[in-house]
Amino acid sequence: MSHPGSRGPRGAVPPGTRVLVTGAAGGFGAPTVQRLREQGAKVVGLDRVAARGILACDITDQTAVVDAVGTAIAQLGGLDMVVHYAGIGTPNDAGGPLEPDALEVIDTNLLGAWRVTAAALPALLAGRGHRGGDKGRVVFVSSELAYLTLPFVSAYSVAKRGMTAYADALRLEYGTELHVSTVYPGYVRTPIHDVGREVGLALEGQVRREEVEDIVGTVVRTLAATRPRRDTAGTRAGQLELWAGRHIPGIVGSGVVRRIRKQAATGRFDSSPIAAGLVRRLTGRDVPAVVRGPETTLVEERSTS
Repeated sequence: MSHPGSRGPRGAVPPGTRVLVTGAAGGFGAPTVQRLREQGAKVVGLDRVAARGILACDITDQTAVVDAVGTAIAQLGGLDMVVHYAGIGTPNDAGGPLEPDALEVIDTNLLGAWRVTAAALPALLAGRGHRGGDKGRVVFVSSELAYLTLPFVSAYSVAKRGMTAYADALRLEYGTELHVSTVYPGYVRTPIHDVGREVGLALEGQVRREEVEDIVGTVVRTLAATRPRRDTAGTRAGQLELWAGRHIPGIVGSGVVRRIRKQAATGRFDSSPIAAGLVRRLTGRDVPAVVRGPETTLVEERSTS
């Protein structure tokens, strides 16, 4: 990473910045990697399957994380920034069993980010001299579901709210050496939503819609900012919602309940077996059993948010 006096254009990271990106082949990760490389950064990604510039890594496996992060740092010649995109979005019933789906979502989205950060931290701290005294940077890509609760995404919400808490703890303990920021996307049409759509629990239309560029642009600007925001959404509407979710959660929650009750009454969730109990509790209406073939069985989806 170049000395601060040789920074690139406004909104761009300094040429030579060494960046590690998780979920690098996904809907947010791939364009972020491309944008950073266009700005002259050196980038190595982690994802399920290896590709050019991407190392294969299961972030739920501690040994795999240590090995992959070590390899990435060696290839980059050090480390200046980490961006966390990796995650999965399997729906679940908040009153159902923890295993396998809920536990896997939490392990991947929250603990995976923790493992990668911990493995990368020594190199981030050691690189300050190379950066001309600049702090290292870690950006966590959370979700509006960290503060806006919806049905059947309890594990995802727990993971993303936990990610926010972990970012806060990291900032408190290492803030003299690191800038730590959390970005909160709304609904963006990426593969992480495929599983929910397959089982009749699509989030599209349930939450605020944003575009890939809203989030990629926000992340890259956060990495490049002299004084990056602690918490930020991808749009002005997102900023307003973030404020409301934190300052008037009771009002926001009541509005969500009214909307979900109306949707349950009009049959929005009837095609999902997971939702049958909620529909009955909210409306008193029994949903006919849904016969689902093997092609619609819940499957593991390790796509990026």
